[in-house]
Amino acid sequence: MLRAFLWCAAALATSIALGPPAVSADAGVPSPTAAAALSLCRAADAASEAEQRRLLERGLQLAEEAVAADDADAAGHFGVFCNLGKRMRLDGVRVASLFSLRRLRHEVDRALELDPRNVDALVGKAALLAHEPRVLGGDRDEGEALLRRALDLAPNYSEARLGLAQLLAARGATESAAAEARRVLANEGSPDSGRAREARRLLERLND
Repeated sequence: MLRAFLWCAAALATSIALGPPAVSADAGVPSPTAAAALSLCRAADAASEAEQRRLLERGLQLAEEAVAADDADAAGHFGVFCNLGKRMRLDGVRVASLFSLRRLRHEVDRALELDPRNVDALVGKAALLAHEPRVLGGDRDEGEALLRRALDLAPNYSEARLGLAQLLAARGATESAAAEARRVLANEGSPDSGRAREARRLLERLND
């Protein structure tokens, strides 16, 4: 159970970083250190596994420095979430995994406390709630509500819409899930983007 959750949480952290930054303007301009941490988290997607680990370690270090310098740095807290989530995927399940899982929740909660309109953080927390076992605090209904909140703020944000489509499919709302998946395809500039491919795969499963 924990292995499956860790994979899902890290996968969501990856999908967030693949898209353009969606941190809300309410948080102001991220500190240079936090911005560098987020940049490294995104850059890791195109790197080899060995290079990914180096980039994520450095990104996590920078994000931690940003938070240590200013605990009110929402981008810094989200940088910890992004880099740590991807590193968890690389590390697999370890004794420290549950601690890292709690830390992921703390960082994304803190980012939203500081910046409730941070769309990336809304999507990230939704992923945790949607894939986390209920015994560990999972709540698919709340996860869905957070994704809808993200889409209210950024209607064309494909990460949120794809996540909503997947949640709707999981609870059997087939028609609604298909409609959201088609909107992802309509919003994507390239039919070969990772989000477009995921949306097509979901539509294929729904049509089976």
